[in-house]
Amino acid sequence: MQSDTLLHVANFSTLFICMVLKFPQIFVLMRAKTSSGVSLNSLLLELVGFIVFLTYQMYYDYPPPTYLEYPILIAQDFILLLLIFHYDGHLGQSLIYILLFVGGWRLLTVEKWIIDSAMSLCTFISAASKFAQLQCLWRSKDAGQVSAITWAMASYTCLVRIYTTAVTTGDTQVLVRFFVITLLNLWVLLTVIYYQRRGRKSEKED
Repeated sequence: MQSDTLLHVANFSTLFICMVLKFPQIFVLMRAKTSSGVSLNSLLLELVGFIVFLTYQMYYDYPPPTYLEYPILIAQDFILLLLIFHYDGHLGQSLIYILLFVGGWRLLTVEKWIIDSAMSLCTFISAASKFAQLQCLWRSKDAGQVSAITWAMASYTCLVRIYTTAVTTGDTQVLVRFFVITLLNLWVLLTVIYYQRRGRKSEKED
């Protein structure tokens, strides 16, 4: 009974946080009116990973509470994508990406081997999205408009998903994915905090 309660709390806390997970990043971009520091490649790869993972979960009829946050995250990522293209002056390009994502989403479930193959690559795709953001930070040596709050919440939700997956489906591929992504989210979070603090220190010295 206690484990059931803990599972419900874990599922609903993750869903609640994911409902607002990208809001801090969205608000930061809207306030600054620039996408400085936010990696477009990271966002695109993250979207691919989210779409593959959601499709895999739905295809195999996994319990809805274990993946309900993904449609919400995908919608928020699309908003971020539009904002980045808008502030970079390439809003028209966003339509091309949206069409590609929708077409790819449909293609995933045409054959069982396609979704299985895509899921086997999902961890690498999601990991690549984090490394793309890290590379952007290392190259600029500035956190720019990257929201530490968003990355902190992302780290929490992935950590919780390790527990919920372990006690529900026990899917090894999914567990490995969440474990790797949790570590990389924390790495990005610490990198953002480091550059933000260094930036504030430089401002004080000036």
